[in-house]
Amino acid sequence: MNNHNPPNADSQAPATDDVTHFGYRSVAKSEKASQVAEVFHSVAGKYDLMNDLMSMGIHRLWKRFTVELSGVRPGHQVLDIAGGTGDLTMKFSDLVGPQGKVVLADINESMLRVGRSRLTDRGYIGNIEYVQADAEHLPFPDNTFNAVSIAFGLRNVTDKDQALRDMARVLKPGGKLMVLEFSKPSNPLLSKAYDAYSFNALPLMGQLIAGDAGSYQYLAESIRMHPDQDTLKGMMEAAGLVNCKYHNMTGGVVALHTGIKP
Repeated sequence: MNNHNPPNADSQAPATDDVTHFGYRSVAKSEKASQVAEVFHSVAGKYDLMNDLMSMGIHRLWKRFTVELSGVRPGHQVLDIAGGTGDLTMKFSDLVGPQGKVVLADINESMLRVGRSRLTDRGYIGNIEYVQADAEHLPFPDNTFNAVSIAFGLRNVTDKDQALRDMARVLKPGGKLMVLEFSKPSNPLLSKAYDAYSFNALPLMGQLIAGDAGSYQYLAESIRMHPDQDTLKGMMEAAGLVNCKYHNMTGGVVALHTGIKP
């Protein structure tokens, strides 16, 4: 079996100010966004099917838990960053009702198009807006949203600290940020099994279902390069959020981080 420990695994920081990680490879910061875009252009059409297969459907429970902890109520304004095909947006749309609004934002035009088509087909019109946006430079005024979510998107962002600061900026005081992301399993045996699954099964499924093994190899690597639970909690605090905490799910394979704007 391959060695799945990332190079310089003890350090999440890139080697220089101009270089960042694209999976296990080092790339210029200026190039990462376009390389991530290529991954999601490639997988957009099969994204939902692959999510169900990769997680055996459990991603639906992770997302339901996120919505339950969001505190979103009728009339609220919600921003769903990296909203992709709209799983969370649909649930938030039901909660905010006709007086509220949900903005589905994604940097990737292909994902946004798939999400808009999927939600429109299901009758979700009226309280949803679609915006192509970069998480590091959100095109919204300060203090706009009651809640901001980003599910399985933060690990693809080049400057995570900047993105967290901008998410905090657009939250209203008292508003909640929710970061749902793959994380570090707490059990060593589970961690080994998870590695074997990620680096062997995921690229194979990607090849068979989406015709793209490379993108799913990147996704597996990007998960390993993402900060662990406590590191991400500290990053959220550094971004100005308070009451930051995380909830491990499926043994820490996934964690939901939450924080409040004071």
